[in-house]
Amino acid sequence: MARETELSGAQITGAQKTALAAVQARAGELSDWCATIFDFGETAWREYRSAEWYVARLRAEGFSVEEGSAGMPTAFCAEWSNGDGPVVGMYAEYDAVPGNCQAATTRREPRAGLGFQAGGHTDPHSGLGIGALGGLLAIKTAMEKHNIPGGLRFTGEPAEKVRGSKPIHAAKGYYDGLAGMLSFHPFYMLPMCNTVRWDTHCGAAYAMIYRFICDAPQDWGHSDGAPIPQSHSAVRAPGANDALNLMYLTSKSLRESMLSHQGGWSLSEAILTAGQATADNLPAGLAEIQYMLRVPTLAMAETVTEALDRNAAAAAAMTGCRWERHWVCKSRPGLANHAMADIVWQAMQAVGAPQWDAAAVAAAHDIQRNLGIAPMDDPFIPEMSRLIAPQDAEAILRRDLPPSQTHSTSDDYTDMCWHAPTARFYVARPALRGGPYPPWVMNALGGIPTTIDPMVRTAASILALSALRLLQDAGARDAAMNEFRQRTGGGIGGADWIPPLCDYDPPIHFRWPEYVTTHRGRDWWIPSAMPGA
Repeated sequence: MARETELSGAQITGAQKTALAAVQARAGELSDWCATIFDFGETAWREYRSAEWYVARLRAEGFSVEEGSAGMPTAFCAEWSNGDGPVVGMYAEYDAVPGNCQAATTRREPRAGLGFQAGGHTDPHSGLGIGALGGLLAIKTAMEKHNIPGGLRFTGEPAEKVRGSKPIHAAKGYYDGLAGMLSFHPFYMLPMCNTVRWDTHCGAAYAMIYRFICDAPQDWGHSDGAPIPQSHSAVRAPGANDALNLMYLTSKSLRESMLSHQGGWSLSEAILTAGQATADNLPAGLAEIQYMLRVPTLAMAETVTEALDRNAAAAAAMTGCRWERHWVCKSRPGLANHAMADIVWQAMQAVGAPQWDAAAVAAAHDIQRNLGIAPMDDPFIPEMSRLIAPQDAEAILRRDLPPSQTHSTSDDYTDMCWHAPTARFYVARPALRGGPYPPWVMNALGGIPTTIDPMVRTAASILALSALRLLQDAGARDAAMNEFRQRTGGGIGGADWIPPLCDYDPPIHFRWPEYVTTHRGRDWWIPSAMPGA
């Protein structure tokens, strides 16, 4: 690849300079777009307005867009081509988290017209998606101006918080045929801040919904077939609520016996549906509980699933219910690619870490004052504005992990790794020194333009330089693909390749938390008029 200029110790091409200028030229738009997605605050599988916004924007920018890709209503796949050549993949996430509604202000308050139980961006995926979009549009601008052949594929990935869409997209082939995949995420947890993952990638994850159904209550306690007496004091089947309660308590009690204490894993639960609003003495007919299991290996995931299945069967048997298990996700562990990591790390060195100006500091000071904390001269964590080499970050990360543990933490980009050479990198999101701070502070910092925009612009620039390097530098591109084939034992379908685990339909029909519209107007499913909501 021809070397034309120098920036922060790294060489960039004329096309890359064009892309950097394009990011800066659209900085105002990126800021507005990020604020828009932040304000939508839509949660897993229900990101209707966010997906609609991305589809319209991408079409306006000249991309062809498939809506509802892989059977997911809030997913999409956008493509653009400048002739035959390598294709680079990128993506947007845009799901928020229930119970984290926060306005883009320096005090705790929900977004207008909502309560605190509504959805809000915690990571924030609003900045993730717009940072990726900014990079995508800058790459397209450079490809057109410099007549660079090749293509871009940009997928919309809903429900990342339950590792939802990427296992499904992967199984349907949406990541096949790519020269490389670039995965960006906002981060502040050291040492994975302004760096690229090296060897220790995110692990496997299973998520499932256990459904308990009490549809034959007449059989409870009446083996002779006698009818249930018409009395409020008569014995009745415990029902689905009791089955769910037993499942919850049993799984909590037995959690330490599901896996060994070595290897770092977690199991979290959320109750989706339980009982009915009318408190009668009829047994509840339906109850559902979701589990999210994050583990280093697939073998561990299978072991815990077997334990949960046993608990569900026992709970159902004790309460006169049937039980079902429905998959939300079955996600593979990540796969390293040092050649890809090197490409992105060189781009990060060229761009540098994000920097926060006086306006951002003023916003941080306002937050501290509103919490009764004396404003600090330098309120932001200093590592936010520093780069750390991938190998150095890896060494720090490994200090707290046993030697046998090859994967750590959770994110579903891992499913992309098995279909194309993938780099996973992190750009610092704003975080304050001191604390501990209440959760709304991080959520607010992810929405206030002066505090989140530096991350968005930095991420867009790194993505643009990295993708153009893949498109222009055949040697770097071949090195990444050769490593992918070596690590998988021959590429897709190779001897060491893990095939997609998705053998289920998109879990879109469950009672996921969402915004609703009634005669009372548009609101979160938990009404904002409730005291403390």
